[in-house]
Amino acid sequence: MSNKLLRTGIIQQHNTADIADNRNRLAQKMRELASQGAKLIINQELHDSLYFCQVESTDNCNLAVAIPSETTNFYSSLAKELGVVIVTSLFERRAPGLYHNTAVVFEKDGSIAGKYRKMHIPDDPAYYEKFYFTPGDLGFEPIETSVGRLGVLVCWDQWYPEAARLMALRGAEVLIYPTAIGWESSDTPEEQARQREAWITIQRAHAVANGLPVISVNRVGHEPDPSGNTNGIQFWGSSFVAGPQGEFLYNAPTDTETTAIIDVDMERSENVRRWWPFLRDRRIDAYDKLTSRFID
Repeated sequence: MSNKLLRTGIIQQHNTADIADNRNRLAQKMRELASQGAKLIINQELHDSLYFCQVESTDNCNLAVAIPSETTNFYSSLAKELGVVIVTSLFERRAPGLYHNTAVVFEKDGSIAGKYRKMHIPDDPAYYEKFYFTPGDLGFEPIETSVGRLGVLVCWDQWYPEAARLMALRGAEVLIYPTAIGWESSDTPEEQARQREAWITIQRAHAVANGLPVISVNRVGHEPDPSGNTNGIQFWGSSFVAGPQGEFLYNAPTDTETTAIIDVDMERSENVRRWWPFLRDRRIDAYDKLTSRFID
């Protein structure tokens, strides 16, 4: 048994329009997880509010917060109170009219260990994120913390093997994905199943390809479409933790709020990479075309 187990807490929550209530419920759950020994706590994407990107409205920009701000002070104080590292996901107001989807990591002393601005921004029906978010400009840099080097990415990033690989090559010890993804009601049950399974499969593949644990934390529950043009999104939960061979360490349900403690073996990656030396055998001399949009 490894002597480097990282006791990790995850929170899969159903949100409402009441930001203060969402935040206070998160704080209560974080206190419960810390009381169970959690040293790292991970929240879902844009966890303070409803998923406002179902519509394009400049009024929603009022939800954005500065870094630092009263919002970051709330989570900073909580990290210091509990003595844990907290991964948050915030709508960042960088400047007037300039916003990012930003993960902020708080060290156990309350300081900001680092942040990551979402690099891949979707623009799909009910996921109109390009209207709100400027693509990230901080690159794929792991965040150094007292519990390890965290490769924090956000939601749509999870479909891109390049993002996971670059985090791994920069020395990330774990890949973390705060997420907001679900079903639109017009999809058939068969299509819904395919989407959810693909979402799980691609992230497990990142674990395998890079020999790293993966932690994916999704929101759950139904959120209506304010425009009434669709039936809203049923977020599918299914938060999970996978080990460096893609093995499941934890699976959350699809339809209920969940908190969980998972012990992640931070030393296992070393052995897995010895057995499966994918980084050793990469043909870096032959990959120059990967930076092309398409090869005709």
